[in-house]
Amino acid sequence: MKRTALAVMTGLLFATVTQASQAAEPIWDGNKVEMVSEKLGDGVYAYYANNAKELNAKGGAAATSGGLIVGSKGALLIETMLNKRLNSQVMALSQKLGKKSILYAVNTSSHGDHAYGNMYMPASTKIIQHAQTSTYIHAHLDDDKAFMIKNFGTGRGIEEIKARTGDVLVAPGGSLKLDLGGKVVEIMDFGFAQTGGDLWVWEPQSKVMWSGNPVIAGKPALPWLLDGHLVATLETLRRVDAFLPADARIVPGHGVAIGKEDLKWQIAYLETVRSQVQAAITQGLNLEQTVKQVSMPDYAGYALFGWVHPGLNVPAAYKDLGGK
Repeated sequence: MKRTALAVMTGLLFATVTQASQAAEPIWDGNKVEMVSEKLGDGVYAYYANNAKELNAKGGAAATSGGLIVGSKGALLIETMLNKRLNSQVMALSQKLGKKSILYAVNTSSHGDHAYGNMYMPASTKIIQHAQTSTYIHAHLDDDKAFMIKNFGTGRGIEEIKARTGDVLVAPGGSLKLDLGGKVVEIMDFGFAQTGGDLWVWEPQSKVMWSGNPVIAGKPALPWLLDGHLVATLETLRRVDAFLPADARIVPGHGVAIGKEDLKWQIAYLETVRSQVQAAITQGLNLEQTVKQVSMPDYAGYALFGWVHPGLNVPAAYKDLGGK
């Protein structure tokens, strides 16, 4: 797994747009975010920024979400956050809510805002990652830190980050069950979803799934095809949808808990992108013409639509579907 040229290009584009419109402010500021918790079930909690609900409603960029699952033997933390400050916040919440040692911490991807806090976890906590995430972090941490600093700013605790990779690795297509004591948690790879090293965390008693970035946030937010692969991403989201019961809740990568209908919204968006881009290719349109034709105004309520859809998702679909 690697951060592709497309991901770097679009990430830098997003940083440029953000800086131009917000006076060089980062996408969200790791020095200012305040994390809060929400109880979703017995011993099951979501963590997200205190302004996430407001931002999600208008499709704004909220900070990283995570969570805690507590059993009689100990706890599992989902996402270790961007820097020491945010890691300390979720650790304090975990101690207050769980009053149990954190036996495991899982990273849903290699992205720094989900995994950089690994270095601040106790040595006794076992880090769980996808095998491709571990490989990526070993090989590309310096490049990834430079990318993150461009998007999140200097002086946000990124410069000091050192790699801490997985003690327990999930193989491609694999899964892992953990008995926390009265809580059996399943960690799964459903297939390529955004990075190729994506993990989903399922707590069946409360019917809560943590998605990481394959589901950024609820409607009107849309998927980000950062590394391309429209077809594979769509197939993966369909598998997740088939797995989840109707009353399941999803804690997305950057927002408050949502329902299964929000996942269906994102699947419907990708299905529409696929059909319309394929039609444009069949007509012989080039990429520029395809972007213009596949405007999809029904999905334009997302605040980042003007970047994500024409600048990222349509070009990724065009390439994936064989456009030239």
